[in-house]
Amino acid sequence: MAGDNGANLREAETAWHAQTAEATLSGLATSADGLEPAEVETRLERYGENRQRPPRRRSRLERLASQFHNLLIYLLLLAAMITAALGHWIDTGVIIAVVVINAVIGYIQEGKAETAMAAIRGLLAPEASVRRGGQRQNIDATRVVPGDILILEPGAKVAADVRLITARGLAVDESALTGESVPVNKQVDAVAANAGLGDRLSMAFAGTLVTAGEGVGVVVATAEQTQLGRVTEMLAQVETLTTPLLRHLDRLGRQLAVIIVATGALTALAGVLLHGFSPVAMFMAAVGLAVAAIPEGLPAIVTITLALGVRRLAARNAIVRRLPAVETLGAVTVICSDKTGTLTRNEMTVQELQLADGLHTVGDAAAPGGAAMPLARAVALCTDAAVQRDQAAGIGISGDPMEVALLHLAESVGVDVEDWRTRYPRVDSIPFDSGHRYMATLHDSGQGQWLVVKGAPEAVVPRCDRVLTDSGTVALDEQAWHRHAEQMAARGLRLLAVAERRSDDGTMAIHGGDGPTALVLIGLVAIIDPPRPEAIAAVAASQRAGIQVKMITGDHAVTAAAIGRQLGLGDETRGVTGDELEAMDDDTFRRTARERKVFARVSPAHKLRLVEALQSDAHVVAMTGDGVNDAPALKRADVGVSMGRGGTDAARESSEIVLADDNFATIEAAIHEGRVIYDNIVKSILFILPTNAAQALLLVIAVLVGIMLPVTPVQILWVNMITAVTLALALAFEPAEDDVMARPPRSAAATLIPSGMGVRVLLVAALMLAGTLAVFLREQALGRDLAEARTLAVNTLVLFEVWYLFSARRLQTSALNRSGLSGNRYVLLSIAVIIVAQLAFTYAPPMQVLFDTRPIGASDWLLALVVSLPVVVVAEGHKAWQRRCHRRSAESMRS
Repeated sequence: MAGDNGANLREAETAWHAQTAEATLSGLATSADGLEPAEVETRLERYGENRQRPPRRRSRLERLASQFHNLLIYLLLLAAMITAALGHWIDTGVIIAVVVINAVIGYIQEGKAETAMAAIRGLLAPEASVRRGGQRQNIDATRVVPGDILILEPGAKVAADVRLITARGLAVDESALTGESVPVNKQVDAVAANAGLGDRLSMAFAGTLVTAGEGVGVVVATAEQTQLGRVTEMLAQVETLTTPLLRHLDRLGRQLAVIIVATGALTALAGVLLHGFSPVAMFMAAVGLAVAAIPEGLPAIVTITLALGVRRLAARNAIVRRLPAVETLGAVTVICSDKTGTLTRNEMTVQELQLADGLHTVGDAAAPGGAAMPLARAVALCTDAAVQRDQAAGIGISGDPMEVALLHLAESVGVDVEDWRTRYPRVDSIPFDSGHRYMATLHDSGQGQWLVVKGAPEAVVPRCDRVLTDSGTVALDEQAWHRHAEQMAARGLRLLAVAERRSDDGTMAIHGGDGPTALVLIGLVAIIDPPRPEAIAAVAASQRAGIQVKMITGDHAVTAAAIGRQLGLGDETRGVTGDELEAMDDDTFRRTARERKVFARVSPAHKLRLVEALQSDAHVVAMTGDGVNDAPALKRADVGVSMGRGGTDAARESSEIVLADDNFATIEAAIHEGRVIYDNIVKSILFILPTNAAQALLLVIAVLVGIMLPVTPVQILWVNMITAVTLALALAFEPAEDDVMARPPRSAAATLIPSGMGVRVLLVAALMLAGTLAVFLREQALGRDLAEARTLAVNTLVLFEVWYLFSARRLQTSALNRSGLSGNRYVLLSIAVIIVAQLAFTYAPPMQVLFDTRPIGASDWLLALVVSLPVVVVAEGHKAWQRRCHRRSAESMRS
């Protein structure tokens, strides 16, 4: 951006909301008539255009290259070079294909940060109405400069941050920026300098939408110095975290690399020193060891398992934008959720009516329509919301959310709003204004006039001297009604008082003096955006699964706490506010983030800091949101979850997962799916590792003992890339185990191989090693041809895998039951495929040439079956021993 950005920053940091309109005009060297054209050009040169500075985007080549920056991928490329050096081009091609597939998927999923900032830039208004030199003009919004006089009208998007100098019934939807669930009524009077963003009533901010009334303001900040621009800058600085699975796979890759290099070097050295083998032969043995130890098929299995999870999540209304996020869902320990639209319905609803005869719950049997009828008829007239009737769609009501709720109440108790308005046409009105805090409408009743007033109880009740009852009117006890209002407000309800005055003769004057007086109070209306019933159930299910749920919203502290209580988030009477968070030191902030569950009136910076504080306590955080204000926290969270229907593009592009139905219940379902996916990846890894370990140890022992290799490197590649991958992929289709949502979240620091499972890997690998080596040595002792002995050894190794696959379907519970043996049809299908593949491997002439195999007889197959079958006993025995240990541990803890 051109110009003196430093000056713009200094001006943007001024607390304009705390200054008078006159002082603001003076401070910006402008007037209510606006800037002169020459001054506009000077300021445009000084401050630059009113647009977000475009970030540097990575080139396509850079994005593609970044997909290969992973140690496991390096190991795969090393394996490809090794197989190429061996002259086995088919195997090289398979490995390269795996690497390319992974890179392409990652390439498509990448780039969220760049698109997020582009989406935020798109929120700025394309045009703006300004007053310059005393004349109104419509200009390109990029030409707006500090000191311009901006005209605000319904439906217009605010082009820059402005300090209001006039406001008449002005209401602005700031939900995308602050999270406030209803439009904010603006005023001209200054507010406190330390007021939070949502309480700066004398300001209108760039990117927000004017919903009602009209206003004029002086521009105080443009481009990056607006509140919207600061979110963009914050988003650019947010560090994106890697997922637990990627961290674990990277750690596994590094560990394997160290083990493979060290073991290969020591084995080659031992062969030369102990048996006098040539260095060239030992180098090739080390190459074979590397081929045996590297799990070439693991990235493909992980990618395919995650892709299957993406498909299942899509069926449950969760759209995944970044593949690894699927697995991270299963590790989530805290969900930080926005309130409006996610936990609540995003529609204001009348919940209670305080009438002269007592408190009524709307929809309850104790609140018959007759009791509410006078109030319903009054609010049908004293609203600007519109009713549309459609034979197909039914009744549609549009307008201010509070007024929409009132008309829904009127319709629900039998008032035909359109007919009622026709019978009592409006002849005059006083629009709502933040100064007097009420709206009044005057209607012709045919025999006189009917005045209806609605507004804040503290503004309307003092104007009343009587109250309506079933039998007429009685004197008003003002203090009693104020107590009613205080009790309802303490429950987080938004209140309106409704009053009337009727005149059978003459014309009422409603604009003179202090406004309408001598009114008859009809009652109080309590409105709230209620929780979704399914969200209440989902919160409970998440808590049972050991997941904390915290609500972080831009709404009022008391209202937020009331929703929190209904959702089951505890009994907090008010949420922790952004101002309170701002005053905390780091230790207090972290403790508050850990202990409290409801946070209200928070800014984008507070949301980001809350996520970071929870992550510093080793939590895996899922953050939900729909507004621009949520974007930095969504990007920083381990899993960012945005809303597909009501969310902004900025929020969606900053997230990994988009909820197509904007429903918190879908998050709980996605976490369930994430845990299943992680379980299946772990099962696949636990299935593959014993085979790789057994193959590597076969080569090590052969070299140390000084015998022929029982399996050749190319045969090892066949086992690794064809049989092991095919069988392991069947585990990607495993259904959820019964306790998947009963167990606590796994620790982010937990190893990829669960505690105790390493012993199982070693036991199974040892049995595979012993059985395969025994068969090979037996055949050699009987004088069998080397190629035949190796063919039988390979088939024995594959049969070990086939039997072990059944046990690998369950991590802890026994697989020796009907569901364990036949509950996943893909297991049986993969075994059938492998049997056919092994028959071709053994008997097909082309395969015999390629892999140096020979035909074997029925007795050989029987021997391989008998030798390999005990692997089921070993694996299931280890599970039984683990379950016994867990029971003993639980009993000792209880005692």
